Amino acid sequence: MNQPSKTPLLDTVRIPADLRKLPESELPQLAAELRADLIDIVSHTGGHLGAGLGVIELTVALHHVFDTPKDRLIWDVGHQAYPHKILTGRRDRMRTLRQEDGLSGFTKRAESEYDPFGAAHSSTSISAGLGMAVARDLSGGKNNVIAVIGDGAMSAGMAYEAMNNAGALDARLIVILNDNDMSIAPPAGAMSAYLARLVSGKTYRSLRETAKQLAKRLPKFLEEKARRSEEFARGFWTGGTMFEELGFYYVGPIDGHNLEHLLPVLKNVRDTIDGPVLIHVVTQKGKGYGPAEASADKYHGVNKFDVITGAQAKAPANAPSYTKVFADSLIQEARHDEKIVAITAAMPSGTGLDLFGEAFPERTFDVGIAEQHAVTFAAGLATEGYRPFAAIYSTFLQRAYDQVVHDVAIQKLPVRFPIDRAGFVGADGPTHCGAFDITYLASLPGFVVMAAADEAQLRHMVRTAADYDEGPIAFRYPRGNGVGVEMPERGSVLEIGKGRIVKEGTKVALLSFGTRLQDCLMAAEELDAAGLSATVADARFAKPLDEDMIRRLARSHEVLITVEEGSIGGFASHVLQFLATEGLLDSGLKVRPLMLPDEFTDHAKPEKMYADAGLDATGIVRTVFAALGNQARAVRA
Repeated sequence: MNQPSKTPLLDTVRIPADLRKLPESELPQLAAELRADLIDIVSHTGGHLGAGLGVIELTVALHHVFDTPKDRLIWDVGHQAYPHKILTGRRDRMRTLRQEDGLSGFTKRAESEYDPFGAAHSSTSISAGLGMAVARDLSGGKNNVIAVIGDGAMSAGMAYEAMNNAGALDARLIVILNDNDMSIAPPAGAMSAYLARLVSGKTYRSLRETAKQLAKRLPKFLEEKARRSEEFARGFWTGGTMFEELGFYYVGPIDGHNLEHLLPVLKNVRDTIDGPVLIHVVTQKGKGYGPAEASADKYHGVNKFDVITGAQAKAPANAPSYTKVFADSLIQEARHDEKIVAITAAMPSGTGLDLFGEAFPERTFDVGIAEQHAVTFAAGLATEGYRPFAAIYSTFLQRAYDQVVHDVAIQKLPVRFPIDRAGFVGADGPTHCGAFDITYLASLPGFVVMAAADEAQLRHMVRTAADYDEGPIAFRYPRGNGVGVEMPERGSVLEIGKGRIVKEGTKVALLSFGTRLQDCLMAAEELDAAGLSATVADARFAKPLDEDMIRRLARSHEVLITVEEGSIGGFASHVLQFLATEGLLDSGLKVRPLMLPDEFTDHAKPEKMYADAGLDATGIVRTVFAALGNQARAVRA
């Protein structure tokens, strides 16, 4: 006998058009089933959980009220969008989340017509939505554009730049502020819901418009006083003064988990408001799942977990993570130097600075999702003799490149940049892949750029950066665990621009920059077994280069392979520039650079990504044989 479905209502909804056929009375049941389905899915796949649980009711309400995909719905950040994916024709593929050839963990234009804009970095939705709204108006369209911005994304300046522009243009744009930590104001129950319905309704809007027309007939100074009095009175009751000043009509705050509150407000906004409007919705991350409600930070992104207990699967005990090694090393240095301070842009646990903050709360600064500010803030600290460590993921540091150039590099300020998530990031895909930092930093005059080959080298680089006061310095390290090398009690200060020879050989030189060193050593063993004596070197520095070491490798080997986990234009480009300038290519030296492919690489398991890029031991051996003209061996490698 077949068991009855646990999600009978959700089973009838394949796309939002199906959802819009349901009576409002059934939507709470649909939301409950959607929440249960999301928990079950992520328990098997891992991924982002808390933010999605927090927008279940909001997602149902939006797709019920608005005519998606004709009405454009933008999620910011995209990890809120798992429930949206379930309701937009992708439920049967949800268990492929973040896996090779599976669904992205973020919104993605190529994946669905219901994803009008890809969003994996935060705070882009209002700008993108405004562009869509203006395009609609230029084309004579009538559809709605809705941007859902939350999870701290309103702490970024770009959101306010977009709001300022939208207010000036008076464009018909709906922004929903998903306030999931009550950072602005809590909802005030029935009174708050009543006020939201009132100010978004047609009657109030008509009265307000009539008052505005009457005010225009008054002398100019009285008109301005009347306008400000109305804004102040409404702002006093609704809390929207700041958004009103940016030109937005403010509605809220309202309870984002109460469909009886959400639906009438969304309908009013859809039907009655012409200019830019901001709806302030308060939600709870992890809503409806006890373990996630109790520990929102630990259930923001999760491994596979047991639904009953909430216990997450743990990776097998191994070497410490690079992030943990960085944090412990920085804490150690800070005990020796009271001028060391640490800065994060809303990623304390991701960068390990939560640990530093526990040890040194007064020397730890979380500036919110504001990488541009973080870098210039660090520059200001450096001018006053402090030693700031601005710990920012590779892919997020891209957002502050002008500040890195203008505020740090040109002024030769000693800001330290620990760069986590450098290189492939597996399931997080192309938006989070740290491919470009070597290229965009090593091109800057006076910048020191290092990469750790293992966890011990990372500890040395933390000490080196702490000691270096001549200008900006960066050191990159990957996501995940170290390789299990013996750790020094405290890092040593490395000589700037000096690499190291790890294994001596005579015919092939493998010059590694960063964490591909272990694969170079494995490749060297295979090459030695094949009669090709191999040297392995750890460059440690992309800038300044160890010119003496590179000159020696070039002169004493037939083949030189550079290996890096970065994009074209990085370490290899600097090595080739040096070799060409020195005339070291004239002797017939065979140089082959290995790096990340010149493409945005989709999510997959890291070992598969390395193999496809030719950055594993097999790929390195294959490249050596190909350089020597032995294509048969290269194919077999």
